[in-house]
Amino acid sequence: MTRFSLLDLVPVREGDSVATALANAADLAVHAEALGYHRLWVAEHHGMAGIASAATAVVLAHIGQATSTIRIGAGGIMLPNHAPLLIAEQFGTLDALFPGRIDLGLGRAPGSDQRVSQAIRRNLSGGPDQFPRDVMELQAYFANDERLSIQATPGAGADVPLWILGSSLYGAQLAAALGLPYAFASHFAPAALDEAIEIYRRDFRPSAQLKYPYVMAGYNVFAADTQAQAHLLASSMQQAFVRLRTGQPGKLQPPVPGYYEGLPMQAQAMLSDVLSVSSIGTQADVERDIAAFLRRTQADELILTGQIFDPAARKHSFAIAMAAAQQVASRETV
Repeated sequence: MTRFSLLDLVPVREGDSVATALANAADLAVHAEALGYHRLWVAEHHGMAGIASAATAVVLAHIGQATSTIRIGAGGIMLPNHAPLLIAEQFGTLDALFPGRIDLGLGRAPGSDQRVSQAIRRNLSGGPDQFPRDVMELQAYFANDERLSIQATPGAGADVPLWILGSSLYGAQLAAALGLPYAFASHFAPAALDEAIEIYRRDFRPSAQLKYPYVMAGYNVFAADTQAQAHLLASSMQQAFVRLRTGQPGKLQPPVPGYYEGLPMQAQAMLSDVLSVSSIGTQADVERDIAAFLRRTQADELILTGQIFDPAARKHSFAIAMAAAQQVASRETV
């Protein structure tokens, strides 16, 4: 049966603080747990005024304290930014605090621009080309491999499943070669989705962690009681993408009626492309769209997301999405 999870970018709203964004993140996690979502992930971003999840492990500790059963994790940690030992220690600590609940998704993108990458890493000598080696080094720390000259404490022996994240064919190939679950960022970069899934499943090699290929796909949901309300909610995320693509990133903006319709054709085409894996509408619309996407991809899990300005409307959207997902899942068992 398909699993359904949430990705929270911990948005900082216009007029709000990071403290408020973090409080909203914990509140959403409690809500997601009550609704029955399988896991909740946050992602590493840097130098972005509208996203408060830069210190990802710290945010996860905050969310973990507010919840008790839902799996929590990184979707993901941008490993080129970090020494694998430090990530082993951070997520080994999280596993000690919240045993059996921690996931670690790994990406090779910087999660920032070159200036921020330089500030994080001090030098760029390793970079994304070293990513496979870093992943295997991280695996070795968790496994307490005797060939290592140092033990990760905490970290050695931690039960932290690794995932490979990606938006291109590279991640699919690496996840298949290492026998790890694969999460595709189709919620903002859907172009290579179908080919990446095909390559991953075709080339998958079983590992100690995973016997069979396992695909998670990102999916945007903006759900409300009416289609008009849902389209209004979606305009905040649409604004965020337009501002990002035009070099004007900032805090999450309030919704704007008729925003998409008022954009130039070029901007409309960009949004239609990057947000093509989305459902905007009522529960019936979301149910129809999710079912079609699952028929297309045969994904084992969908991780839903959607940057919505009003926290209460965001919680309501994810409640509608779960109701729709449960209807889709019920048909899977018939």
